[in-house]
Amino acid sequence: MLFVFVFAAEAQNDYVSPERKQAIDSLALEKVRDLSKYISIVGNKNTPFSEANRVIDRAEELFASGAEIGVSSLNRSDIEYYGVRPYFEHLMALNYDEVTISWYDIQYISDLERQPDGTYVGVITIYQRFEGRSDDGMEYKDTTKKDITVFVQKKETQIGGRVIDFWDVLLGDIRVSETTT
Repeated sequence: MLFVFVFAAEAQNDYVSPERKQAIDSLALEKVRDLSKYISIVGNKNTPFSEANRVIDRAEELFASGAEIGVSSLNRSDIEYYGVRPYFEHLMALNYDEVTISWYDIQYISDLERQPDGTYVGVITIYQRFEGRSDDGMEYKDTTKKDITVFVQKKETQIGGRVIDFWDVLLGDIRVSETTT
């Protein structure tokens, strides 16, 4: 689903009222929840390849251009960062017969702050529980705390010949802050 909130009057002067900010916050959290669902679908080994690719296309629409997603493991100290599509391709290629990924405790940790270019930026923190199992008995589990940058930008669209300004939310980089058992 593509969500667009039209804030015509307020977008004209780049001011976001507390009421609109609450609507924008809700939209950002909804996009994060959508991403969580997409990750679960693509990570599920029973998802058909064509469906996984359709979901990846939808996931890419949630992100700002150039965004990266961090991947960590208890088995190594470094964190690898992937572009959005390569991240999902990596997820599909994991060498497990069963993968379960769930997100919980999703919350804003920093309020939206206005940038010099008129964009607002905030951070949402989530906890991701990853479980992978193989038919041969191999099992891996971890919990990762991740920080998701959120961009709120003023955009324009044309509806019925009129140019309408609106605020849109895009996800940015997803940074790993810690990985535990």
